[in-house]
Amino acid sequence: MWKKEYQRWREFQTLNEDLALQLEQLADDENLLEDAFYKDLEFGTGGLRGKIGPGTNRMNIYTIRKAAEGLANYIEEQQLIERGVAIAYDSRYMSKEFAVETARVLGCHNIPAYVFTSLRPTPELSFAVRHLNAGAGIVITASHNPPEYNGFKVYNDDGGQVPPSQAKAIIQYVNQVENELEVQVSEQDELEQNNLLRWIDEEVDTAYLEELKHVTVRSDIKKDLNIVFSPLHGTAKDLVEKGLQQSGFTSVYTVKEQASPDPEFSTVSSPNPEEHQAFEMAIDYGAKIGADVLMATDPDADRLGVAAPDADGNFKVLSGNQTGALMLDYLLGQSENLPDNGLLIKTIVTSEFGRVIANSYGVKSIDTLTGFKFIGEKIREFEQSGEFNFLFGYEESYGYLVKDFARDKDAVQAALLAAEVAAYWKNQDKTLWEALHELYEKHGFFLEDLQSMKLEGKSGAAAIQGIMDDFRNAAIEEVAGKKVIAVEDYHSSTRKYVQEERSEEIDLPNSNVLKFILEDDCWFCLRPSGTEPKIKFYYGVKSTSNAKSQEIINTLKTTINNRITVPSI
Repeated sequence: MWKKEYQRWREFQTLNEDLALQLEQLADDENLLEDAFYKDLEFGTGGLRGKIGPGTNRMNIYTIRKAAEGLANYIEEQQLIERGVAIAYDSRYMSKEFAVETARVLGCHNIPAYVFTSLRPTPELSFAVRHLNAGAGIVITASHNPPEYNGFKVYNDDGGQVPPSQAKAIIQYVNQVENELEVQVSEQDELEQNNLLRWIDEEVDTAYLEELKHVTVRSDIKKDLNIVFSPLHGTAKDLVEKGLQQSGFTSVYTVKEQASPDPEFSTVSSPNPEEHQAFEMAIDYGAKIGADVLMATDPDADRLGVAAPDADGNFKVLSGNQTGALMLDYLLGQSENLPDNGLLIKTIVTSEFGRVIANSYGVKSIDTLTGFKFIGEKIREFEQSGEFNFLFGYEESYGYLVKDFARDKDAVQAALLAAEVAAYWKNQDKTLWEALHELYEKHGFFLEDLQSMKLEGKSGAAAIQGIMDDFRNAAIEEVAGKKVIAVEDYHSSTRKYVQEERSEEIDLPNSNVLKFILEDDCWFCLRPSGTEPKIKFYYGVKSTSNAKSQEIINTLKTTINNRITVPSI
């Protein structure tokens, strides 16, 4: 089947010259050709993401056109044509080209495209959709993936990533596009003349910066804080620097080697603030200037990593769960007049630490599936119903939202709040690291970990599903010496209580995820990634000391690793 698709591309007479040359170079590598053509690139968490190159399973102008054509047909069906589509892009290879190709397809449907003239953070795109009253939004980005990747992330008219129901409708339209090579496009200059391609910049920047002022919780806090910031060669530099400055933080040192956009992300092995190597240069800066806090954002600026000195002055990179706990405790503890219906929204793989903190302030918390689109969906739902008042949303993978003028995780907002939290604790003669351990002493020593197994290609996808099937079908009653209390299967939306032999429905969308709830506040979760060829294993424990929690989680990880069998691939 893949050979037929490959031949179709080879025989297309007006194939893009660069892609045609790349196909020629791959002609003798059947494995790579099969991977490029054995399937169509699929929507994952809100859009497309994949390696750049020729083929139906790659990111290129033709797969972009197919996705844009499907989205255009969906917009027509939803009667949103006149509202247009806002488009942003990051520093990756082909990002601006893909943004313009998208506008060229939309223009054929008389759908206006509002496109930034230069790279912008993903959360600003989320804001732009709302600010411009657009019918949809698109970000060309692959977030923190390696340099060879790019993506096409779709947002709805609320500024949130499209949830499953909308994604399903869009992908149906995408799948109806019979030949991605023959999707019609308009010429760029024609679109500009007809006002169907509208370039945007300062108006949205100014409005977004104005909204950032509302992120401040306490304006009276002394802000003599030394901050080191790295945008990791991405989009966050201007808005983070301006946002911190207007909030009163004047001692901000940007890592100059990582300040400029670079599609190769040449100073890091991965542009992911979740990985400690991304902080190496920031740590060097921090040691030289005596920094109080280090911050780094991923390329599209929707994730924020934070590091702080310990009692010995050594910088410790905080996990997303730890940073979220510090932000949440500060927000709830320092805000005046918390609403009676205030709400924390987190994901099913985010630490229970946040729920415990929220409970201590009398604030309700709810869980969503993994992915910030589900948090954004809940914000919209409760905004319309008035049932809850959104206070904070976060996920363990370094995504946070403070104010809902954006509807996606926002590293710019998070940077401002992290700085304020650090300043508050500095005024108490404590670092963020010391403040974190005060929270542990008060609420218990929560510890989490994440392991990823990369399994690429068609055979890798089969291996991942085999692992899921093994855990789903086995009657597991004990893990690492701890009884299994419940098994949550989000594919069937059921929670089975193992010891009681009863089940109940989970009121969340279907997803290929398994979560095992163990005794003594321990749990683990299996989840295939929606954006990378990986299966992820999440772990969470709680005990009376850090050492005990570390011992428990090590035993749990070892037990799970010993069970996993991966076929030869």
